[in-house]
Amino acid sequence: MNLLFPLGLAALAAGLLPLLIHLARRHPYTPLEFAALRWLRARVRPRQRLRFDDWPLLLVRLLLIGALALLLARPVLPGTSGTATPWTVVAPGLDAHALQRAPGTPADSGRWQWLAPGFPSIDTPAPHPTAAATLPSLLRELDAQLPVGTPLVVHVPDPLTDLDGQRLQLSRPVQWQVHPQPAQAAPAATDTPPILRLHGEAPAPARRWLAAVQRAWTAAPLAPALAAGAVPARGEIGVWTDPLPLPAPWQRWLEQGGSVLVSAPAPSSVPVLLRDAGGAPLLRGHRVGSGRLLYLAGAWSPATPALRDPAVPQQLLRALQPAPAARRGDARDQAPAQVRSAPAAPPPARELAPWLIAAVLLLFALERWMASATRRRDRA
Repeated sequence: MNLLFPLGLAALAAGLLPLLIHLARRHPYTPLEFAALRWLRARVRPRQRLRFDDWPLLLVRLLLIGALALLLARPVLPGTSGTATPWTVVAPGLDAHALQRAPGTPADSGRWQWLAPGFPSIDTPAPHPTAAATLPSLLRELDAQLPVGTPLVVHVPDPLTDLDGQRLQLSRPVQWQVHPQPAQAAPAATDTPPILRLHGEAPAPARRWLAAVQRAWTAAPLAPALAAGAVPARGEIGVWTDPLPLPAPWQRWLEQGGSVLVSAPAPSSVPVLLRDAGGAPLLRGHRVGSGRLLYLAGAWSPATPALRDPAVPQQLLRALQPAPAARRGDARDQAPAQVRSAPAAPPPARELAPWLIAAVLLLFALERWMASATRRRDRA
């Protein structure tokens, strides 16, 4: 047993109070002198022994003070790992019930859950895979939630289509079960450069520079400006050169996943996405809802030295394009590696405060009952 606040044991010094009270409490004896005994020689009285009156009550009071002191010290018991219940997770798209009934599956295989956000039971309908929760990220989340020593079995299809480009590393060994699936055509790569769409009339130097950037990307001229109240199409980058704030339609389009490039000065807290040749911030950007708000520094003109660099259009293209989509890979090559250097989290300790509070209440009730019984006996 450990103590979270050992200084609380100093309250044990209060146990002297019941001792002093019981020592000072004596039954009053009134001496009565007789006339015939006045002239007798006084005998030496024997030494009085230390005697406690009503020692059961004294014991209960000492126990009560000891329990209160121990409660102040906050004792805890170290947690015990015990036998952890095995976990089996199945990636959506596989028949979980067929895998559970397959020959060779032990009867005590533990809990069967879907490898999906929240890790629902396989008794619920199979969830649909989402791009926001890839298989590697879900396994890392599950590994952090499970107690130390919990066996983990993972059933995945082959090939895997939701990889994030990093080797999966977990803090426990994993039984990696691969189930080949019919070959499917890989999704077409989307490497098409984005299209810049102005919100309206823009200064002539800005239009010339934006047109040069668009030709460097697609060898096509700058797209016509949008009409008043219109918003860019999905996949386009809206260009806002007006010093006024974004209108409500553009703001909604931005929050729903659009990208807007503005010429306003960026706050210093916005992360830098691109620097010029001299190291000065050239492009900043941050998330707004599901979209990105981008700040391009300097005057948008071919005469600006930082924008006249021939490498700037391609650098902007790499900074503005979204992250590559999840990749496909052989499931056998993606088996998680165990991180042996990761410290194992100890099981949570159990506090004894509820039991001590119950003991204090019980001892207090017993002390009150015994004290009232003692008073009634003394009066009698």
